[in-house]
Amino acid sequence: MFYPGKPVMEVGSADFPNVRSALGSPLAKSIYSIDGVVRVFFGSDFVNVTKSDDVSLDILKPEIFAAVMDFYSSGQPLFLDSQAAAAAKDTPINEDNSETVAMIKELLETRIRPAVQDDGGDIEYCGFDPESGIVKLRLQGACSGCPSSSVTLKSGIENMLIHYVPEVT
Repeated sequence: MFYPGKPVMEVGSADFPNVRSALGSPLAKSIYSIDGVVRVFFGSDFVNVTKSDDVSLDILKPEIFAAVMDFYSSGQPLFLDSQAAAAAKDTPINEDNSETVAMIKELLETRIRPAVQDDGGDIEYCGFDPESGIVKLRLQGACSGCPSSSVTLKSGIENMLIHYVPEVT
């Protein structure tokens, strides 16, 4: 993870799982121009870069650091258009949310998301089915391709949701 010393995303996060998805962000596009980069993710105050297995981090790190510093000194916007900049605002509690959904969103925002972001990723709320008790979530960034992501979901997130929200099964 790279910490530029400035906020990266004002709200939410942005995941760029491939070069094409990065075209709307000058910073992500610049990082993808470095050989060996396979994923870019922006968090609130960090940039997470996933590399291919055949490239050494010792070789990539200075190039990525230079790309991040060059971007911040250039004064360019993080996104080329405002639509791309609109981060997924998945956890604000709305009037039409049920009490259960409000509890799930609050738990995600206050306990789960900070832990996932500490590992260079993010988690997105995608929905809750009250009939089945199933919460739908999406892991992003480093967490989405992490070999231990299923353990994180099953042992950490699922258990916490079941413990604090009785309607979740």
